[in-house]
Amino acid sequence: MENILVAENIVKNFGDFKALNNISIQVPKGSVYGLLGPNGAGKTTFIRIINQITMPDKGVVYFDGEKLKPNDVHYIGYLPEERGLYKRMKVGEQALYLAQLKGLTKRDAKIKLDYWFDKFEIGAWWNKKVEELSKGMAQKLQFIITVLHEPKLLIFDEPFSGFDPINANLIKEEILNLKNEGATIIFSTHRMESVEELCEYIALIHESSKVLDGKLVDIKKEFKTNSYEVGLLVKDKEKLLGELKAKFDVSTAKFKSLEDDLKINIQLKNGETSKDLIQYLNNNAIINHYVEIIPSASDIFIKAVMQNS
Repeated sequence: MENILVAENIVKNFGDFKALNNISIQVPKGSVYGLLGPNGAGKTTFIRIINQITMPDKGVVYFDGEKLKPNDVHYIGYLPEERGLYKRMKVGEQALYLAQLKGLTKRDAKIKLDYWFDKFEIGAWWNKKVEELSKGMAQKLQFIITVLHEPKLLIFDEPFSGFDPINANLIKEEILNLKNEGATIIFSTHRMESVEELCEYIALIHESSKVLDGKLVDIKKEFKTNSYEVGLLVKDKEKLLGELKAKFDVSTAKFKSLEDDLKINIQLKNGETSKDLIQYLNNNAIINHYVEIIPSASDIFIKAVMQNS
């Protein structure tokens, strides 16, 4: 698969502080790529290097097969976490101005803005000043300005910040629409549910270094613990639970009364297989449900950070 962005051994220092320590990632074309990490990990510094706001001390960034160059700004859309709009300027006037900075003619910009303003239902605000907008409305405006010139690569830093659930879902849908139209998206967020919903690939940066990256589905497989959630119908719950604990690693057991199912999480160890577990359970109870526990993006985030702290 071709990559739209390749970063090789990126190093950035601010005085004695190492903000990035040999960061290398590859972002496939047409993908949604999650750039994750705790606060202060180095994510925003890395994003600023891609956008040529700051330059690396070492390393190189390639964009669409060539070394990143100043003119590539026209093919990248960037929505920073710290939003920046001219508060006393009129909404439409500012949107037209920023669109032209990205290379659009005034006529083309107006056509595209009319489409987006109508889609996001903010057309009535065209002649209002930015300072009159609510935070959510201003967020919509910045999102529109970011995507208006149809860049090859879109970078969103905490794109859902300030949105209520309805508008956050609207932005998610638009991100997926943009991907389906051929854009590549990098986004940084602390909302792990959004990572689950949107990302095909992730990279996790912690304390200035990359600690994992790759396809999310493959990373989930790596972090699996051979654990299963099981629901059982059994007469003597206490007896079966005791036998299970002697044979397997049973981490939780939940039941309120004799009528309730026995609901447990079981981790297989010492060479036991899922087949061994199912055979044992079939011989001793009625299985109502049996599913493998797959770690969530949040589980992976927490475990990887703790392992590398």
